[in-house]
Amino acid sequence: MGTFSLETVKRIREMTGAGVVDVKKALEESSQDEALALEILKKRGQAKALKKSDREAKEGLIASYIHSNGKIGVLVKLLCETDFVARNDDFVSLGKDLAMHIAALSPRVVSPEEVPEEEVQSERRLWEERLAEEKKPVSLHANILAGKEKKFREESALLTQAFVKDPSKTVAQHIAESVAKMGENIRVGGFVRFEL
Repeated sequence: MGTFSLETVKRIREMTGAGVVDVKKALEESSQDEALALEILKKRGQAKALKKSDREAKEGLIASYIHSNGKIGVLVKLLCETDFVARNDDFVSLGKDLAMHIAALSPRVVSPEEVPEEEVQSERRLWEERLAEEKKPVSLHANILAGKEKKFREESALLTQAFVKDPSKTVAQHIAESVAKMGENIRVGGFVRFEL
């Protein structure tokens, strides 16, 4: 292994939660390019998160957020595998971040597949009317409608929305980073959003 400054290794470990050996390997693979090393660690973390996603998550917590005006409140059920992780500060912080995100962006369901079919069909009728008004070629309709449906489902679902604190990633990607850092399957078990 090459020689790396302890400060560099420490800084990357704090950003990613990766182990010393993993950080050193990533720095070596990237010829000590920190940005590239971070990208390598991020990809490995997402791969690890995928492997953990089948494991059962029975522990967790109920996170809450009340907006400063007192007119919006959110409860989120966030699940993990062990009570140890459920009490971890990073896990608690993730729960609060998700509750704040839900307050701000008003998702209606957890995942795109959960968007009710009747809502999709109702929107579809509007899209079809617009396509007819715009006189788009009929041969393009199926692709246009499929794209609109995908976008509608993703914008309605928590996991596929751009994360409010970092719009460069989705909520699912933010959770995957936490999975890689904490080493356990983490999933959203549901949420409720109240607004006056």
